[in-house]
Amino acid sequence: MDQFTINLLFVGASFALYIGIAIWARAGSTSEFYAAGRGVHPVTNGMATAADWMSAASFISMAGLIAFVGYDNSTYLMGWTGGFVLLALLLAPYLRKFGKYTVSEFIGDRFYSPTARLVAVICLIIASTTYVIGQMTGVGVAFGRFLEVDNTTGLLIGAVVVFAYAVFGGMKGVTYTQVAQYCVLILAYTIPAIFISLQLTGNPIPALGLFSDTQNGEPLLATLDQIVTDLGFNEYTAQNGDTINMVLFTLSLMIGTAGLPHVIMRFFTVPRVADARWSAGWALVFIALLYLTAPAVGAMARLNITDQFWPQGTEEQAVSLETIENDPAYDWMATWQQTGLLGWEDKNGDGRIQYYNDADPDMQARAEEEGWAGNEFTNFNQDILVLANPEIANLPSWVIGLVAAGGLAAALSTAAGLLLAISSAVSHDLMKGQLTPNISEKGELMSARVAMAIAICVATYLGLNPPGFAAQTVALAFGLAASSIFPVLMMGIFTKVNSKGAVAGMLAGLLTTLLYIFMHKGWFFIPDTNQFTDAAPLLGPIKSTSFGAIGAIINFTVAFIVSSMTAPIPQEIEDLVESVRVPRGAGAATDH
Repeated sequence: MDQFTINLLFVGASFALYIGIAIWARAGSTSEFYAAGRGVHPVTNGMATAADWMSAASFISMAGLIAFVGYDNSTYLMGWTGGFVLLALLLAPYLRKFGKYTVSEFIGDRFYSPTARLVAVICLIIASTTYVIGQMTGVGVAFGRFLEVDNTTGLLIGAVVVFAYAVFGGMKGVTYTQVAQYCVLILAYTIPAIFISLQLTGNPIPALGLFSDTQNGEPLLATLDQIVTDLGFNEYTAQNGDTINMVLFTLSLMIGTAGLPHVIMRFFTVPRVADARWSAGWALVFIALLYLTAPAVGAMARLNITDQFWPQGTEEQAVSLETIENDPAYDWMATWQQTGLLGWEDKNGDGRIQYYNDADPDMQARAEEEGWAGNEFTNFNQDILVLANPEIANLPSWVIGLVAAGGLAAALSTAAGLLLAISSAVSHDLMKGQLTPNISEKGELMSARVAMAIAICVATYLGLNPPGFAAQTVALAFGLAASSIFPVLMMGIFTKVNSKGAVAGMLAGLLTTLLYIFMHKGWFFIPDTNQFTDAAPLLGPIKSTSFGAIGAIINFTVAFIVSSMTAPIPQEIEDLVESVRVPRGAGAATDH
């Protein structure tokens, strides 16, 4: 059986499972559509939250960024994991106790203001839409390779699948679908990692294999450091970035995690306040299985791929075009070339493909001496690395098929959660909460499904024109959530900031962060504009992916200043804030 057929079997079986679960768990009421009837077990919810959380950025893109940058990109791991600790301790139980369906509804009620609710909806839609671009990008990458179609066709297929199970299933269907998707993605991520760790180090545990010796008796990381520095790149294990930016970026990811609406919504689905805490704890356990493996996947993939480019060692000749065309070990390059995500050109006509850092002065001198004409890998999309890794390592065909299903599960699970958050904001907060308060439950449910269908179309369009790699795009979304949503939730629970302060803070945090991002990208959502870059920061060393932390500080500062200059909150709201922090039970604060 050929590889394409095996890929179809794995992907087709997983899709049939997801759609079957969605039909079985179809939402029949707004309570089931928004909060799965508030009857999800903490372990089940923890697993669904992990799948909702571990997106295309985690599965497809994160290890690729770590592989090509090294130690510096461990900030993704620290920031995203630390955010769940903040969520479990500071937000989840209190928001569950408040007893509402959406983040925007909490903000509107707590700050006794339709305007605050509307601004929260705007913040939510902007952050979630930016986030979903990364997921649709990952869908296109995975489908493009494993179904052997172009990136655009792959993305359109993925959009149809999301539509099939998310629009009809709602939160109830999405929850149980995400449990299945977690099982698929964690197996797809860890099984190839175990194979490759055994190949390189003889250790079956990838996280331990990262610090083990390779088959030639040298430490794996020391070997990798030597290879990449010989090619003119920075040492893999060294910190090369600035400390201030690293701290701000990690903080931005942490508070952005705690402010993401589609993750917070998961804690509205459990029966009790204690279950919200337990859900966060179980989610951390399930997430750790992948996040402890990701650094090993990145390092081992970089070692394997560099060894293929310089198969006789970095002091010998680069791989020849004849080898690429005739050696089965290089078949993966031809298949990925078809997706448009990998490309090369023999610029100097020597029959070989040189791969090196042509920006390094020492390598420039060597290139001149050797007659090279620059790095001849003209296109190497970092998002392909995890998906291509099993092929590079020549793993069995069924492992490659499993990775195809896993990559799609990761992207689709998070895309469904984000689209549900967007549709809930439109139907429940905008339609029912602002425009048509007397809408029937049936009408509200229909508007939620229509809103999700429209959101899928918009997300697909934006996924065709992403501003950067999947993990980079997601980092921007975290910055937007960090600067707009997290501060107002914290102030809503732990302070007596009034409605005017909350509105002013959200707008200040959101607008300053958007402005900082746009000044690096051009117009964010217009096709064919320049790709996003973090180069040449506008404010000292602060990159735009790190600006969310600064935006959050601006949000807090403006909110407290405006609140201190305007009328205090009403007594009944002050009593409500106090009751939310007293452990009396889920929904006790508002009798929901």
